Formats: sequence, structure tokens, C-alpha cells
Amino acid sequence: MPGGHSHSHAHGARAASGTVAVSTLARVGLTLLITLAAAATIFGLVRYWPAESQAAVRVGTSDFAAPGVTFPVAEVQRVLPVCEGAEGSTAAGPAGGQGGDAVDGNPTCGAITVQLEQPTATSGDVRPVVSVSVPPTVSTSGLREGDTVMLLRTPPQDTQPETYSFLQVQRGAPLSLMLALFLVVVAVVARWRGILALAGLVFGGFVVVKFMLPALLEGQPGLLVALIGSSAIMFVVLYLAHGLSVRTSTALAGTLFGVAVTAGLGLLAVDLARLSGVANDEGATLASFVTTMNPRELLTCAIIVAGLGVLNDVTITQSSAVWELRAAAPSMGRRALFQSGMRIGRDHIASTIYTIVFAYAGAALPVLLLLFLYERPVLEMLQTESLSEEIVRTLASAIGLVLAVPVTTAVAALTVGAARTRAPVDGDGRGRGEPRTVDESEHQGPTAGDLVRAASGPPAPTTRAEARSRMSSS
Repeated sequence: MPGGHSHSHAHGARAASGTVAVSTLARVGLTLLITLAAAATIFGLVRYWPAESQAAVRVGTSDFAAPGVTFPVAEVQRVLPVCEGAEGSTAAGPAGGQGGDAVDGNPTCGAITVQLEQPTATSGDVRPVVSVSVPPTVSTSGLREGDTVMLLRTPPQDTQPETYSFLQVQRGAPLSLMLALFLVVVAVVARWRGILALAGLVFGGFVVVKFMLPALLEGQPGLLVALIGSSAIMFVVLYLAHGLSVRTSTALAGTLFGVAVTAGLGLLAVDLARLSGVANDEGATLASFVTTMNPRELLTCAIIVAGLGVLNDVTITQSSAVWELRAAAPSMGRRALFQSGMRIGRDHIASTIYTIVFAYAGAALPVLLLLFLYERPVLEMLQTESLSEEIVRTLASAIGLVLAVPVTTAVAALTVGAARTRAPVDGDGRGRGEPRTVDESEHQGPTAGDLVRAASGPPAPTTRAEARSRMSSS
């Protein structure tokens, strides 16, 4: 029995581990495809990597404020109520006796009193205490004594004294707390897999900040920048979070296909819809600062990058689903394997489409509400520049995502090994023709047939001589 026990234990271990055979031809083809994509990505990074000197010059020529203007940090000492009749205003309107945004005297409404954390060039060792007017929305946002704000200080000019204006509330502490909570939750729940995913996210941020943004500022083609940067991010994110395996390579192939589809559709839609890429104040400001960058190229790049996260989620799920189906059903044919994987994929597509649409609706809720108040026809509202950009971004990403599902499923079904046929099984549970070991035959216990025959007794004698023989022997 030791031999039989060892054999069954080894077989069970293989089944429990979910080991799946891989087609040699498919492995070679997939490896070749991924290698070519990696080579193209590396070549693109080297070819279009922005020069540090040019990026520094570009940043240095785009001043955020006039020369001499500083941004001191101050602690809130008093928050005054909103002035009567200003509840619906969002701007920092002037208060009584105010020069610029700084309030002279003792205001009674619409302002906050703050003390700077550091002395200024004209205050000596004293930290100035000033009152600045703030928008009503800031006063009613919960701002209280002890909070920190940032001001904009304009130095003295000619006969004019220095002036202060409110810039923003400092939110570093709560944002850092949320980030720390996020990191702890991911590490505790997802453990090493979550930590590796966070490392991949850091790399993605590095590619965006160090490659994509400076390359766009240099005037490089937005389509190429997005394709190269997205490909680099997906290579590192997928292999880092899910391991270097054929299963991950299958998901990567589907992801790259989805990125290519999204890029093509985005480029076509931007041209057909005559989108300018300047749909809001930020876009207009950027276009005026950076004359070498085409806003439409930036929009195309944004469309491609917007769908990376969801696309990655769908493709890795499909690849894993096919692998698990093959491990659970080794005798399932490739066609049935593809069909089963697509049934899972259709459910995933439905839930992902909801995610994309509702995520956009939540982010654009103020814009949608404002357009709703205008009482304009729905089709007319959807054709505005701001909404059209978001619609194109959402639909291009969604189409690329949907098409990536059958492609990833098909690649996975072709990559896993072919179906294994089972040998006919005998009554003792062993396939016919399967060799028995000596230990199994010598130490094998009674079978079910042996027990039945023992319980029913010997067969009845067929002749009188046989009956006499049994009687004499007993």
C-alpha cells in the first residue's frame, strides 16, 4: 500500500496546484509576439525620451505668477460668516475697506484672519497678521481656527504696499492620512500581491511624469507617446503584480491589442468629431503656455491612458479564468473552453461598462447638472465640447475593452495544452491498460466483487457427485 498511497498523493498534489500544460507552438508564438512588443517599446522610449535640459527650459519659461510673488503659508485664527447676499457667490468678492484681497480694518463678514508662519522681507522678525476675503463656499466648507491656508503675496511696488490674497486651503494632512490608510488596507488584505501592485503603480507614475508629460511638452506626437508609455506601464505592472508566466503574457497580449484598438478609435473619433482639445479653462491656459503642443494630440493621449486600468483588469481576469477552467476540466476541448471563458467574459464586460459610465457620470455631475438647468435638448447638450470629449474617451476605451475580451480568451484557449482524453475505467476505478505495481497487487485489500461473493457463499453443486465430494471433504 505505500506505493499506491504515494502515487495518489502525487496526483492529488498536481491537481490541487492547478498545473496546466501549455502548447509548445503557442508558447513560442506568444513569446515572439511579446518580445517584439518589448523591443518596440524600448526603442520608442530611447527614441522619444525627452531631454532634461529642454524640459527644464520649458518649465522655467512658464511662470505661475509674476516675478517677486511668493506663496506664504498661514494659520487661520478667525473665520467670519458669509456676507449677506453673497451666499450664492463663488468668487472672493471685495469686502468693506479692502485693498486688493487684503481687508483693512476690522471686517465683520466674508473674510478670514490669519497669521503667517514665517516673517516676510518687510516685517522683520514679526509674523504678520492679515485678513483676506474668501469665497463664501470656503467659509461654509468647515474652515475653522487652527487650519492652514496658502496666500498669494505681492511685494511692494512704487508707492503701493504689499498685498495678500487667498489662494487655497492646505490639505496635505488629510490627503496623507487617506494615502496611508489606503496603503495599509492594500498591504493587509492583498499582502505581497497588493504591495507589488502598488510598486507597479509607482512605476506607472514615473513613466507619466518623466516620459509622457515632458515628451508632450516637447511637441512629440501624442499617439506615439501614449502607445509607448502605455506599453511600458503594462509590461511592468502585469509582470510585477502577477508574475512572469505564460498566463500573464496572454493577458499582456490582450491588453496591447485593446490599447491599439482604443488608440485607433480615439484618433478617428477626435478627427470626425472635430474636437479641438480645448474644452475648459485649464485646456485654454495650457494651449496659451505651450505653443509647441497640439491640444488634439494631448486629447488622443488622454483617451488611450484613461482605459489602461480597466483594460488590465479585464484581460488578466479572462486569462486566469481560462487557466482555471483548463485545470478543472482537462478533457474540455478548445472550442468549449473558449465558449466557457466567454460566458465569464460577458458578465465581466457588463459590470465593467457600468463602472466606466457611472464613474464618468459621478465625476461630471456638476457639469451635467448645470447643463440640465439650461433646459437645452439632451442631444444638443451632448454635442458640447466638454461632454463630447468625455463621451469619445469613454466609448473608445469601452470598445477597446470589449474587443480585448474575446481576443484574450482566444489566445488563452490556444495557449493552454490540448484536451486530455481519459482511458476507460474498470470496476476497481483504474483505467484499462494502466500498469499495476508489485506493491499494489500484493497488498491490495478485497475488492467490492470479493465481498459480494463472500457474502453470498459458494455456488450450488450442479451434479450429485459434486455434492457427495463436498460432504466427504467437510
